[in-house]
Amino acid sequence: MKAVRIHDFGGPEVLSIDEIPVPKPAPDEVLIKVHATSVNPVDWKIREGLRKDKFPAKLPLTLGWDVSGILEDIGEKVSAFKKGDEVYGRPDPTKNGAYAEYITVKANIISVKPTSIGHTEAAAVPLAGLTAWQGLFDYGLLKAGQKVLIHAAAGGVGTYAVQFAKWKGAYVIGTASANNADFLKRLGADEVIDYKMEDFESVLNDVDLVLDTIGKETQLKSLNVLKDGGRVVTTLMPEFTAEAKAKKVHLIGFTTQSVPAQLSEIANLIDSGKVKPVIEKVLPFTSAKQAQIESEQGHTRGKIILQVI
Repeated sequence: MKAVRIHDFGGPEVLSIDEIPVPKPAPDEVLIKVHATSVNPVDWKIREGLRKDKFPAKLPLTLGWDVSGILEDIGEKVSAFKKGDEVYGRPDPTKNGAYAEYITVKANIISVKPTSIGHTEAAAVPLAGLTAWQGLFDYGLLKAGQKVLIHAAAGGVGTYAVQFAKWKGAYVIGTASANNADFLKRLGADEVIDYKMEDFESVLNDVDLVLDTIGKETQLKSLNVLKDGGRVVTTLMPEFTAEAKAKKVHLIGFTTQSVPAQLSEIANLIDSGKVKPVIEKVLPFTSAKQAQIESEQGHTRGKIILQVI
């Protein structure tokens, strides 16, 4: 089978298309025939060697930690699925990913994919969707009627966060460039702040929750828009914990986990028409180099998909 792998850490040039054997599932694993995967910032951060401590993995390594596909083989201890099931999920980032024709994953980290969309769209969901869900609800404790600020609202995580927060009944504010304002309002944002023209710190206050995927100065400024006891939840390192404590607010960092029950809830929201994946473009998985370069530039609306079948 073909797989896009790295043999060394580095820039996009270290990505190579290799011919390798189809993996065999362990007793608690399944073999997925990959139909599509997608590009996430963690892909190129792992490629560059920036996540060696957080996600230790052996080289050579197949990248890609979103998958949608069909079960080709089942480990002998797996009872929750059968061959031919259409599934999606976020593979373990310490193991080989889904920029490949086949992938093995533990059966307890995947879920049946949404039935109303194809594999191309479903591949846009798991990692970004789980990140948005866990950031808003598990760590952000978002409730109806609260005010939430979502940074990079037009990005992969942001587009789900806007839709989840609106479904929950929150007042949703997003930061984005001006050309994404109407798009985000159609997704459910009540207010969009053009980060190039306006300083969110000077126009917002009494925010219950900020979802931060940017870090640095954005994370620090976010502390200043919260009400007492408010929360900044970040997908990055919580850098300003002392400042948060002084302001009597919370700064919480988290790493996304694969939770099949949440994937099922997200699938239900998609199938009921309340949430939709946002896709910037679809490329063949052999164009992973181009896709990662575009992802790293940070201006995509939603997700870049890598089509395998």
